[in-house]
Amino acid sequence: MPQLEIYQLVNILGFILGLLLGAIAQKNQFCFSGSIKDYILTKSTMRGSSVIMAIIVAIISTAIIASVYEIDLTESNYYRDNINYFSIIFGGLLFGVGMMLADGCSNRHLIKFAQGDIHSLVVIVFTGIFAFATAKGFSRGLFEPITNNQTLIEWSSFLGNITMNIYVVVIILVALLYFLVKKANRLISLWDGVLMGLGVAVAWYITGVLGAESIERIVDLEALSYVFPTGKTLEFFMNYQAYDLSFSVCLVLGVLAGAFLMSRINRRYSFGCTSTKGQKKLQYNMIGGALMGCGGVLSIGCTVGQGLSGLSTLAFASAVAILSIFTSATITALWLNKKSQLPMCFIFEWKDNTPDYHI
Repeated sequence: MPQLEIYQLVNILGFILGLLLGAIAQKNQFCFSGSIKDYILTKSTMRGSSVIMAIIVAIISTAIIASVYEIDLTESNYYRDNINYFSIIFGGLLFGVGMMLADGCSNRHLIKFAQGDIHSLVVIVFTGIFAFATAKGFSRGLFEPITNNQTLIEWSSFLGNITMNIYVVVIILVALLYFLVKKANRLISLWDGVLMGLGVAVAWYITGVLGAESIERIVDLEALSYVFPTGKTLEFFMNYQAYDLSFSVCLVLGVLAGAFLMSRINRRYSFGCTSTKGQKKLQYNMIGGALMGCGGVLSIGCTVGQGLSGLSTLAFASAVAILSIFTSATITALWLNKKSQLPMCFIFEWKDNTPDYHI
């Protein structure tokens, strides 16, 4: 049996990690956008608490991994040169609107497609196409007045991409978690958030420690992200002989496989949403996917890419990105709810506070 090259091992581990994360996300329907929707529709804080728990665990575990193995997280894409906060904010706003119109972020639609929602394939394709177009294609020129605006970059340089204080950030997040959970015995229900957060640290180890030893090919220092990697995955399938597999592509493929396998066991969610948006559903899927593709590249990541991986590096730009996403997503969700177009497919509630209504 031929010995694996290091970059091949990295890809295999990326697929295995994606396999596990996809299964976890499918089992408990872990979702950033869903946590916002849950609170607006039913005042449920369960999935929101899982998201906050994931962020806390991601930050702490990443700090430990980076310290023990001397990983320089400032070499990641979240600390890119000539940071442009205006591009990040604009991209975050676009992404937030898109994920609510499409009824889920990029990671969420990978899970939904794998468990049987064919509409999510439309979102995935549009997200991938527009992400790639914004990074390397026709949309790149469209956004250049913002992304390459020297005045905006100069204004952003006055602040720079600073690293936030881990103690301050964790204290704020723990306080927010306490507000959402309210009862200590509910913490046991947040196991999916714990594992998702640990998955971020594992990804940093795979690319930052194992990948750093690769001689044959350069392995980028990265963790979990799904917008541009979705575009790279589509590119891989179209040009599989010309383009090699990478960690991020293997991660996407692993998430799809893991969610699909778990959906065969956990059949409660193994079908599409029973609620509809009428004739606008397909329209919202296409527009939402396009906005997420563009916004995810402009903001240097999606809800997972910035909300988990980016924040785990304590990059201030990541906090700006996720706050922009959260703001526009909440406003869009409230608008959709007012028009009775915010679908409620399943109710996610604490086991000790189950509501009296059912779907």
